[in-house]
Amino acid sequence: MKTLKRASLVLLAFLFTISLSAQDRMANNVDNSTIHLQGYSPVSYLDLGIAQKGLKEFKSVHENIVYYFTSVEQKMTFDNNPNKYKPQYGGFCAFGIYAGAKFRPDPNKFIVKDGKYFLFLYDLNLDAQQLWLSEHNHNKLVAGATKNWKKLSLTFN
Repeated sequence: MKTLKRASLVLLAFLFTISLSAQDRMANNVDNSTIHLQGYSPVSYLDLGIAQKGLKEFKSVHENIVYYFTSVEQKMTFDNNPNKYKPQYGGFCAFGIYAGAKFRPDPNKFIVKDGKYFLFLYDLNLDAQQLWLSEHNHNKLVAGATKNWKKLSLTFN
């Protein structure tokens, strides 16, 4: 009987862990190694306004997601206030979220506004950052994207 209870508890803990991992992957644009922002530093985006690839030796894990930084100072800055440095819409393309779909952004296409940063898809056919800017109504786009994100954050790509 004790063995059955113990096995049941282990199984429940395992299922709970899998469930949390799935939620992390739905709400965050990560690869199979759970690296966020394709390895780019969230501190560089927000504090410096530039896209900089982080280094493995300056790594933090927050809410089961891995972040890389360019220096120990950036890592410490993030560790002191990680929620400040999370990208909007889990790091998916902000214009895509506004339109109702999740797209992986180009880490070099972003906008910093009102203490937040927004990433955008870019390929030969579409520059989502330019679409966003051409609307000339950041607040309307954010409101629409935020509304859509409530549903999209609970779905896989």
